[in-house]
Amino acid sequence: MSRKILRTGTAALAAVLLPLAAIPAAYADPAPDPSAGWQDPTALTREATAIAEKAAAKQQGARAKAAPSAADLDAAVDALIADGAVGVTARVETPDLEWSGAGGVREAGKAKPVKDGDRFHIASNTKTLIATLVMQEVERGTWTLETPANDVLPGIFPDGVTIRHLLNHTSGAPRGPEELIYERIEDPTSWDQTIDALGQYYSETEHLAVMGETGWLFEPGTDFSYSNYGYVGLGVMLEKETGERVEDLVRQRVLEPAGMRQSAYPTDARNRGPFLEDAGYYEGEWRPMTDLHPSIFHAAGAATSTTEDLADLNESLLTGELLSPASVEKMLPPIAGSTDPDYGFGIYRVADPCNEGEYLYGHDGAHMGAQSISWGSPDGARQVTLGWTGRNWDSTDELYDLGLLLEPMLLATC
Repeated sequence: MSRKILRTGTAALAAVLLPLAAIPAAYADPAPDPSAGWQDPTALTREATAIAEKAAAKQQGARAKAAPSAADLDAAVDALIADGAVGVTARVETPDLEWSGAGGVREAGKAKPVKDGDRFHIASNTKTLIATLVMQEVERGTWTLETPANDVLPGIFPDGVTIRHLLNHTSGAPRGPEELIYERIEDPTSWDQTIDALGQYYSETEHLAVMGETGWLFEPGTDFSYSNYGYVGLGVMLEKETGERVEDLVRQRVLEPAGMRQSAYPTDARNRGPFLEDAGYYEGEWRPMTDLHPSIFHAAGAATSTTEDLADLNESLLTGELLSPASVEKMLPPIAGSTDPDYGFGIYRVADPCNEGEYLYGHDGAHMGAQSISWGSPDGARQVTLGWTGRNWDSTDELYDLGLLLEPMLLATC
């Protein structure tokens, strides 16, 4: 069942929000999460970064082979599905090759095949959209990177947290949103209760209240810790400052200029049109995960897209169509202390297999039962985009080898 969001004006949102977010008196000690379904959000980044490094070593080695062909990439899609992934859609763009492929099924337990233009939850790739909007506000002079977050949303953050800290995950904010969702689950081992909770609406107010209650992990600017709550905060800040809904800002100022016609920032749980639905492996079987509400992530991961549109986003951003080249240059360099990922502002870098010492830039996304990667060269000429479904909710073990497809896709760009 679709659950529609009831939106209030941004002024009303701020009025409700401010009294609810409690700033911790002391910094919290991050506790290990006992649930396999809530894996470390940077686990995919580390896995993918390692695959990129392996591809670079292979390409630059003495026995480097010719770049994989379109037929090789088709076979690699089949190999990933045979190894256990539920559904896959993938794309490679270079000056000499434009390939797309798909395999598996759109929904676990059903027979409808995936098509290469199917949409999927892009999860944390949404952060690139939000970071772009924030940098547009910096260009307009609304904010600077050093603007205190409390100047925009008074009383929500510890003193010293700036827009820069929220963009590059050095604010010390906790991860989220699992604490928020577990508040609505009586039995964390119940699949039905978990799916029901993932289909419910969560306000930005609730996200930021739980962020404050959970506690900050460290003093701002002293360490790196990936935070979904921090990006929810940036989304609320954008709405308060502009007086517009974040979904409208995303559409008008990023999706439309980038030509991303199949992408959206949805506000209800129904996936319209051909869609690669999330799938979770639980108690030894694949289970469909449909009607997941975008408000479980808001500005940290609500968007949906296709591989072609994600490639268009990277190309448009990296080549200066969405931001000035000077702003793009501020986004790309990794901050001190951020390794795996080498993270900048809503974007990170991995080894470019084709050019030793150079990098591809982009993001990945890990949704509840779907994952995605979008990387491109700084000149926009080479793109690798990939969306696939199937995540392990029984344990943290990998169920299939992502490198079977991602590695040849990377090598095909050389």
